[in-house]
Amino acid sequence: MAEQDVPSPINWQSPDEVAEWERTAQNRPGRAEMFEAFGRELLALGNTHASVLELGSGPGFLAAFLLDACPALRLTLVDFSAPMHDLARARLGPRAAHVTFLQRSFKDPAWPQDLGLFDAVITNQAVHELRHKRHAPRLHAAVRRVLRPGGVYLVTDGFFGTDGLENNQLHMTVAEQQATLLAAGFSQVALVATSGRLAMHRAT
Repeated sequence: MAEQDVPSPINWQSPDEVAEWERTAQNRPGRAEMFEAFGRELLALGNTHASVLELGSGPGFLAAFLLDACPALRLTLVDFSAPMHDLARARLGPRAAHVTFLQRSFKDPAWPQDLGLFDAVITNQAVHELRHKRHAPRLHAAVRRVLRPGGVYLVTDGFFGTDGLENNQLHMTVAEQQATLLAAGFSQVALVATSGRLAMHRAT
């Protein structure tokens, strides 16, 4: 029998619940260090006008940080929650006019349809929102279809194990995170940053 998905404790379509999550999530441990790592990795592409797709973009925390660091980035934000997109638009202010917002669920196999190709795909603490780690290889394989040749996939999520998180249905060990990316067809996978209970991998 297949393992059951772990129910989400939050209704992501509820503006009130999403606003409360935003209030409590803004200053979580490790977040600032990981945002810096995203910035470093994207700047290393050497393309200030890079096209970047963020999966599970939420209320725009990372998007705002990246646009502060590199205003010419061409961002496409994918989230299945309309209230999250509303918060992101408010956070980005006038810059939102130059950002593409797409309401799609990356649990839907058709999410990459008609997106085109990107220089980078990034995701921050969203992979566990697949609600079971067994779904991660399919997500990672789908990301490969929207990356340009030479593109980079940056994945940050909580890890299971010593000094990490406790739910091994939602979260993988660092070694499992790496193995899952390799199994999805990426040829080079490197651990590029850790902070608190978070780990970032670069996959190409």
